Amino acid sequence: MAFISTIIIFRPAQRIGMSMERKWIFRGLILCYTLLLLNSAPIMAQVVEEDPTPRVYVDCNRCDYDHIRREIPFVDYVREPAQADIHLFITDQETGDGGREYEFSFIGRREFSSMDFEFEQTVGRNATQSETREEINNVIRMGLFPYMLRSTGSAGFSLSYEIGDEALSAGSTVEDPWRYWVFEIYAGSLSLELESSQTEFDSRWGFYANKVTEEWKIQFRPYFNYSYDEIERSGEDPIDSRRHRHGIESYAIRSINNHWSAGLFADYLTRNDQNIRHQIQLHPGIEYSLLPYDVATRKAITFSYRIGYSYLDYYDETIFNKFEEQLFNHQLAASVGIEQPWGSISSGLVGSHYFHDFEKSRAEFFGNISIRVFEGLSVNAGLSLEMIRDQLSLRLGNASLEDVLLRQQEVSTDFEFSGFIALSYTFGSDFANIVNTRF
Repeated sequence: MAFISTIIIFRPAQRIGMSMERKWIFRGLILCYTLLLLNSAPIMAQVVEEDPTPRVYVDCNRCDYDHIRREIPFVDYVREPAQADIHLFITDQETGDGGREYEFSFIGRREFSSMDFEFEQTVGRNATQSETREEINNVIRMGLFPYMLRSTGSAGFSLSYEIGDEALSAGSTVEDPWRYWVFEIYAGSLSLELESSQTEFDSRWGFYANKVTEEWKIQFRPYFNYSYDEIERSGEDPIDSRRHRHGIESYAIRSINNHWSAGLFADYLTRNDQNIRHQIQLHPGIEYSLLPYDVATRKAITFSYRIGYSYLDYYDETIFNKFEEQLFNHQLAASVGIEQPWGSISSGLVGSHYFHDFEKSRAEFFGNISIRVFEGLSVNAGLSLEMIRDQLSLRLGNASLEDVLLRQQEVSTDFEFSGFIALSYTFGSDFANIVNTRF
């Protein structure tokens, strides 16, 4: 405990030519100053004392932050990485059975600068939100335990281990009667809106069949999308719009090694707003990962190439005087994905063209970035630019205003651009321990 001593020397007021009124004002100011110093001494001493509780910054997009703070109260939570003794960085990816695999990185700073740990935890697809939150919290507790042992606030901690009845012994094998196949039937959206002069209906449904192993990644996905809009007009026939987009997406990807993979992609599409009665595509492809695939959840730099065949059958004659055609094309793509405690970056470049006419091409660039510039300041930005020269299915003739507004007919364009930027700056108290869920 530090103490502050104050010595005050009073001198006769007449020697400095001070009046009686000023003398009492002067004495009052000195008294206030003395009381202020005496009251602030314990506070200042408290600041000098070292807080034994580690400060933690939780960096996670899919976590229940309030639940973590409630259930793990033995550390102090701060709002910025620069304020933390421990930076907890959590990422996740979907597993083959529809669950999620979480990767936990505990990054020590200051007195814990030499203490970095990584853990993985898989949560099954049938886990409830409560079970998922508890699995995440259990890993966080175990990861924080070494830091608590090293800190002066470790009193009262213990570590226990329970073996369940269904625990598997080391080296045992698992018999899977489904051979890693996972099936899902979904009705993604069924919506109906009724007004006195307008009706809107939208529906989406489909089916998934997936298999994911170390050697294979396979998917077969039929999907169906149908929407209907009707607008009543006084004294005229109503305007109605019916749009459908049905298709099948499928692929089979084979792992070659930790840097190479090969795949076969087969797709079917029927879509009336783009004048496509039937479209069948078959594309073999190959991909190279500059970094090993086993670090792809945090860092990925990939290059891929596809070449293939397409058959198209149109509802109406196109601007190129075609009712059907067979085409060959290829595509080259490069992408970068980085997710680190300082932020994330994702970007890519995709280019393609048809062999019968190299001018029938398309190029797309996209990028998103989220960075913590310094304590309190974050920048989020993104853009997408697509140069379009391959709209082969455009209908011959001019589109009516109703078709354009109701999106029943595709309109010719040379490019599409979108972008955003967002800045945020926070300041104030370092601590974020308190949870208040009212309202």
